[in-house]
Order: sequence, then C-alpha cells, then structure tokens
Amino acid sequence: MRILLTGATGNVGRIVVERLVRAGADVRAVTRDPRRAGFDGPVETVQGDLHDPSSLRRALEGVERMYLFPVAATAKEVVALAKEAGVRRVVVLSSGAVTGGYDTDFHLPVERAVEESGMEWTHVRPGEFMLNRLWIWGPSIRAGRVVRDLGPDQASCPVHEADIADVAAAALLEDGHAGAAYDLNGPETISRRDQVNAIAEAIGEDIRFEAVTPAEARKLYLAQGGFAADNADFLTGFADYSGEEADPAALEDLDLAAYGPLPTAEAVTGRPARTFAEWARDHAADFTRRDP
Repeated sequence: MRILLTGATGNVGRIVVERLVRAGADVRAVTRDPRRAGFDGPVETVQGDLHDPSSLRRALEGVERMYLFPVAATAKEVVALAKEAGVRRVVVLSSGAVTGGYDTDFHLPVERAVEESGMEWTHVRPGEFMLNRLWIWGPSIRAGRVVRDLGPDQASCPVHEADIADVAAAALLEDGHAGAAYDLNGPETISRRDQVNAIAEAIGEDIRFEAVTPAEARKLYLAQGGFAADNADFLTGFADYSGEEADPAALEDLDLAAYGPLPTAEAVTGRPARTFAEWARDHAADFTRRDP
C-alpha cells in the first residue's frame, strides 16, 4: 500500500511522514525540491507542486491513499488526477473554521472536491495551532525574553501539531474513519499570559508580558514580517476569516470556556491530547536559539 503525501515538508506533513514510516508504510512525499526534503528513513521523494496539477502525474502512479494539503485553486484538478490514478482514500488537512462556518474560500472547496469525487475521505480540522506562538512570539522571546501582544487574558484551546499528525496518520493507516470530519483542539482553555508562563518554565527563564492595544499589536506584527505580518489584520481582529473589515473589540467578547470541552485527538487516538506545557517543552530550543 503506497501513501502519497502532499505538503510533506510542512509542520504537520513532516510528522505524518514520520508516523507512516514508523508504521512500515510505503511512503512517497511530494516536494518542490526533493534534494532539500531531508526525511529520515525509507521515504521516496518526488518533485511536484500542488499549484501545478500536471506535475503530480508521476507522483500519483501506484498510489492508493493520499494526504492532501489544502490548495483551493487547484483542488478539483488535483483530486480528479488522483481518482484517475487509482487513489481510493484521501485525508484532507482542513480547518476547524469550516465547522464554525467561517471558512468558505480556503479549506471548504478542497473538502467539497474530495467528497464529490466519490473517493473515501476524512477531513482533519484543527483549530488554532500552538505553533502560532512560536511564529509570533519567538523573535521577541529570543531577542529579549519579552512578549508584546494584545489580550493577555484572552484564552483559547490551541492544538499541538503532533496531535494533528497523529489523527491524519490514523485516518491514512486504519479503517473506520471514512466520512468523518475530526475537529481538533487542545485539552485546555489557556490564556495568553499562562501560555507565556508555560514557555518561561520550559526554557527556565522569566519572560515579561507587555500588553498592547490591537493597533499597536498590528504594527508590531507587520514590522516583524513572516507569519505575523502575513496574518496581522486577522490575528489582531481588524479583519475576519475572509479578509473583510472587522472590529477588534469583538475578540474581547470571545469566551471559549462557554462552549465547554472541545473535541481533541483523544477521540481518535485514544491518548490524551498534548497540553500547551508539553508543546512548550518540545519547542524550548526554538525559543532560545539565536535568530540568523
């Protein structure tokens, strides 16, 4: 049984590759530059790009199951090629925003393309990634052991990328997941202040939290570049999920605790979902290394 992974070098995809290799699966990974993939173990790497569906024809040869990274613009073409090649099962990396009705343009079209294909499908719908904290706070923590952000008391249930990968791997390897859409969150509602405290404990050093206004946070995100700048308006409440103008004050009214316990990976894996403290320990070195 050959399993093809798109988005194989991403933060989730790379872990899915590891899980499949460990399980003894025949793994083929698509990447734009196979020479830089750097996988451990017996992984076949092939060149391809989801933005160019025709480049995937060779990669799809002999594939039975597929992990699909979401690219809405080409989803229908990619899915059609997969079905033509004989793929029978597709696991989609999607988003919890689909469940909430916020996502109609990014992940939903990919889900629909797979469902309409007639192939067996499973959707993996994570909420907020714990990794967001590394991408947003990492530079200032490494530079000066400080976090400057809005809403220190804002709480969320971020999910560990390893939990997302575990669920995706289970859906690829095991039967019984067809037609399921798995919403994935962390096992606790935790404030940003407590997230900073968990990172501080993981690195063994104090980290100062300086609260700023949404406008100040937006300015800091834009200046930082990368993920923070790319998502500055959404993350600070100035835009909604679809990019339309929004009121930052609405973030202050969001109370996830009112929804009660949210679904986690445990429902699929049978193991407790990883906590933010565990994630902070897993990434302690990433918060202390020197930036290039």
